[in-house]
Amino acid sequence: MKYTGLIKKDYKIFLQFLKAKYPMFHNSNFFFRELQFGAVKYLGNKGIKISNGQAEELAKAVGSFLEQEGIFVRVNNHGWRINYKEFVTTVPGDPL
Repeated sequence: MKYTGLIKKDYKIFLQFLKAKYPMFHNSNFFFRELQFGAVKYLGNKGIKISNGQAEELAKAVGSFLEQEGIFVRVNNHGWRINYKEFVTTVPGDPL
């Protein structure tokens, strides 16, 4: 996919973008369609329009990349568990 490299290169920025749009926390679930639609919005902010088919192909490639990085842990064919310590949330009174 043509735009996979663009997201891979700045995947930390992409993850922050997704976190701003969707509920993403360490150990939470994240679904394929959220990744797909998030990629469309991310590229749209850069002035790039892609079709639904391209978005699905891109989401598969980016999801696979994030699995290889250990950030996404596959749960089933529809989603992942997020393994990203930067997204850990704490509440006052939580034990450290």
